Amino acid sequence: MKTMLTAMAASVGLLAAASAVQADERLLIGSTSSSSSHYGYFVAVNQIINSRVDGVSASVAETGATVDNLRRLGRNQIDMGLVTTNTGYHAYAGLEDFDGRPVDSRLLWVYTVAPQNVVMRRDADVATLEALEGVRFNPGITGSATEKTTEAVLRTLGISPDYVRGSTTDIVDAMKDGRVMGSAKSGVGNKLDGSSMDIATFTPISVLSLSGEQAETLRAEMPDVAIVDIPEGAGDGIPAYTTWAFGVAVHAHPDLDEEIAYQIVKAVMENPEPQANAFSAIRDADLAEMTLQVGTVPLHPGAARYFEEQGLEIPDALKPAQ
Repeated sequence: MKTMLTAMAASVGLLAAASAVQADERLLIGSTSSSSSHYGYFVAVNQIINSRVDGVSASVAETGATVDNLRRLGRNQIDMGLVTTNTGYHAYAGLEDFDGRPVDSRLLWVYTVAPQNVVMRRDADVATLEALEGVRFNPGITGSATEKTTEAVLRTLGISPDYVRGSTTDIVDAMKDGRVMGSAKSGVGNKLDGSSMDIATFTPISVLSLSGEQAETLRAEMPDVAIVDIPEGAGDGIPAYTTWAFGVAVHAHPDLDEEIAYQIVKAVMENPEPQANAFSAIRDADLAEMTLQVGTVPLHPGAARYFEEQGLEIPDALKPAQ
């Protein structure tokens, strides 16, 4: 009898364990190449989800980053993933590469912002963006989001530089010897990137700022980019300036359960240290403020609920879609 009871208890225990496993919501997170520092960030996020969100079992998939992740979201192959805010808007609105083939995704949070810095040789005597007209200028490394976005911004502002194409190495060398007068480069938080600092070692540089009127034009006509104010000190002797930017975000499938989305966003917002250890650019960053400042598609209802509970005001453009 005792043996039978023991066996029955073991059987019940196994069934309970099996039920618990089956009760887990399994999520797949699309990231990027495993060689990227952003992949390490998503590994950290995955660990936070698995340790802090009850009833959820998540894993990270190596993918081709933003466009690949959006297409996977559209095919229900992943539940959430890395998406740059500008391309995320294009997909949501059915524009550019997604013309006629929109992908509905919802914003969870933004974890880093990439200001787009227009770095000039100081001896070019170009003090304003409009003075770039006809100047030999690199809009960003060939094939990059920076290149595409810079061209769109300057086209919107009615400015036509003499574009010079090339890799980062090509353009750094060309700026050093004066064959190119300036280049657009993604910043690292509120600092200039390493290649810009390399140029500045022996070649005095300046960074161009949007005028108030230009900033308003971009806000009205290019909702896929954010307008950000960079404080003094982006580089030695660089005063405060205003420029355009896009963020790197985590988007979710619109069908992701609201409570799960809420618990994920809560866990990520309240456990910053593992993320900063994996991706140093977010150390001391305010992820909630960043999300509400540069997000471009509606928040997932679960994410919106968390931010509202923190007393944050959600911009109209980010309010959950009905």
